[in-house]
Amino acid sequence: MAQKPELVGRSIPQAAQLPAVSGLGLDSDKARFHLIDTLAQHFQLDSSLVEVMRAVPRHRFVEPAFVSRANEDMALPIGHQQTISKPSTVARMLDRILKHHHGQDRKHLKILEIGTGCGYQAALLSRLFGEVFSIERIKDLHLLAKKNLRGMQCFNLRMLFADGLKGLAQAAPFDAIIAAAAGDSIPEAWTQQLKPGGILLTPVASANGQVLEQVIYLGHGNFQHVQLDAVRFVPLLQGTR
Repeated sequence: MAQKPELVGRSIPQAAQLPAVSGLGLDSDKARFHLIDTLAQHFQLDSSLVEVMRAVPRHRFVEPAFVSRANEDMALPIGHQQTISKPSTVARMLDRILKHHHGQDRKHLKILEIGTGCGYQAALLSRLFGEVFSIERIKDLHLLAKKNLRGMQCFNLRMLFADGLKGLAQAAPFDAIIAAAAGDSIPEAWTQQLKPGGILLTPVASANGQVLEQVIYLGHGNFQHVQLDAVRFVPLLQGTR
């Protein structure tokens, strides 16, 4: 049986698995469009996601030393032993949320992101959904994301410096929760903050590493759990720093 492809998250930069961009300035619009169109064809992405990813310049969110690599399909350092996820990782997770809520008015959907990082995924979420909350436990990254998003008109995005393990009860319930850190188990606070029909995507530790787990809240206390691809993300930690 063929192994599922591994999604690389915020923690570990890896070489691109998709065809490399060549002969282009890798911080250019042309390079970004080339990468996103390749991802769209390879993974059959939702057209609205493709449009948003083409519109948001990833190089705005990476360190200056790595700007020339911004439009390659690889994770890049953002400081504090964290990285910005591979575009393919971001695309596939957001695409799963979009397809789960297919046919619904996205302007009425409320999303919680656990782990703002540099703010790139938050920028995409704010353009795809009606209301977005994003939590970051590392103060310097929280401030970095606010700086990166300045002027991007993400008026429906609320960023918080807080412990993501607790979720965000005061804004719950959510139509989707997406996490960028892996725990030994899924925090109960997250599943309890889903709306009926809501979706949770989070990496979880397993015997062989980590796996991306999808949880759908069916209502009346019932949940459907499905394990998806092998992944590698930073560990889910308690508290703030």
